[in-house]
Amino acid sequence: QVQLVESGGGLVQAGGSLTLSCAASGRTFSFYTMGWFRQAQGKERKFVAGISWSGGVDYGDSVKGRFTISRDNAKNTVYLQMNSLKAEDTAVYYCAARQGQIVTPNPQQYDYWGQGTQVTVSS
Repeated sequence: QVQLVESGGGLVQAGGSLTLSCAASGRTFSFYTMGWFRQAQGKERKFVAGISWSGGVDYGDSVKGRFTISRDNAKNTVYLQMNSLKAEDTAVYYCAARQGQIVTPNPQQYDYWGQGTQVTVSS
């Protein structure tokens, strides 16, 4: 069982930056592939970024070059550095974990989810 708690969301102006954190419980965090997803109001949940246990990363097309995912296995934490934020980045951001070794953009393949943190970008 893995419990995930996101933090770091808030209100930011367009062009600004935010860093989200996701703290995970459990001793086997280093063996999980981690992902960030987001869900805007009235829309489906979409893949933002993912990082495998070995450090391989992948990003959604809309955030490539602006967002960076990283993990600190010693701290059981995964981060999402978000730069050059746009109004369309406004959403609830969720952290997720899966036991597979490969990053996948399919939310149904993730086993555990956090409660989400709101990111609002004002234009």
